[in-house]
Amino acid sequence: MADKIRNRKKIILFSIVIFIFFFPIYLAVNYYVGLRFFQSMKPFIEPYSLFFWSIYFICSISLFGARVCKRLFPDYVNDRITIIGDYWLGSIYYSLLIWVIMDIFHFFINFIYPNTQITSYPSLYLGFGVLFLIVVLLVYGTWNALHPRVVHYNIRINKAANNLSKLHAVMVSDIHLGLVVNNDRLDQMVSRINELNPDIVFLVGDTIDEDVDLFITQKMPDILKKLRSKYGVYAVLGNHEYISRNSELAVESLKQANVNVLVDEHVKLNDQFYIVGRDDRMAGRISGKPRMKLSKLMDGIDKNLPIILLDHQPNNLGEGQRNGIDLQLSGHTHNGQFFPNNLISKHVFEHSWGYLRKGDYQVIVSSGFGTWGPPIRIGSNPEIADLTIYFEK
Repeated sequence: MADKIRNRKKIILFSIVIFIFFFPIYLAVNYYVGLRFFQSMKPFIEPYSLFFWSIYFICSISLFGARVCKRLFPDYVNDRITIIGDYWLGSIYYSLLIWVIMDIFHFFINFIYPNTQITSYPSLYLGFGVLFLIVVLLVYGTWNALHPRVVHYNIRINKAANNLSKLHAVMVSDIHLGLVVNNDRLDQMVSRINELNPDIVFLVGDTIDEDVDLFITQKMPDILKKLRSKYGVYAVLGNHEYISRNSELAVESLKQANVNVLVDEHVKLNDQFYIVGRDDRMAGRISGKPRMKLSKLMDGIDKNLPIILLDHQPNNLGEGQRNGIDLQLSGHTHNGQFFPNNLISKHVFEHSWGYLRKGDYQVIVSSGFGTWGPPIRIGSNPEIADLTIYFEK
């Protein structure tokens, strides 16, 4: 109990620090973007300045207001505010990038040609052009996020699996079930997976977004229970199951959906291969109980049999290689979710998306099925990974 109290105090302190430093920066970015739109569209907006800035400010804080005032509004109202806040974050992100590029371009034009002033800056045409581009990006990104693709991998593990020549597996990560990825999306995902007729299904973390109660009240376990496979469904927790601060309820709810949740444990299936499920790296920060070292988790495993590791975050890949893992399945990165974050994630993670091989050690990192925050994908695609794993005869 004392550890939980200390850990809760740490979380509260961390949240306060983030709020103190992040919120002013966030407001400054919003003001900069709003000012550029106001300046460019001044002939239309200036007579209604108070109305413009009032609505703009409300939209700017909607991202935080939906979370802070969750208990004050009815669920329907709060859900709408949350969606507005998520889309607002996406629009501000791209507005910031575009306006900064325009400002830099304008600066260099004036530097090179100091006496040239063809038109006022920012012009009305530029303002409407930026606004139109943002709308196009949001529409395309939303459409793209709603159309997952099936990505196929053929994997060969140089170990015998006791009369099992191959295993057909489906891997899904980062579904983020909740307000945005709702029952309809979940039902579509389950149908797509069942059409693939897999031997086994792997859910590699962040299956539930941040609201476990919503997952339960919307009866999502009943839909997830419809997944069909020969060996069943195996899952690990991701950081979002811990951000909800109710990871135990998340595990219980997933088990009600006939999902085998592995929290720092391993299982041997039919004396043919092992599935090792690691707890998420976030566990130590939220619950106060750090996850088990992989070397200890591997105790008692016969390394002559194929070993498949489920680990939500693809960090420290050398650890899996050193401990005799044959195939690691991860997610978490979303492959950046929207451009240019995918370029950044390539430098943050040793391997941020797709297939990687290091000797006998192989890794697949999925870009995920759902989205977090802005329900858009630009520069990355939602996916279901279809794996055919061949074993040495």
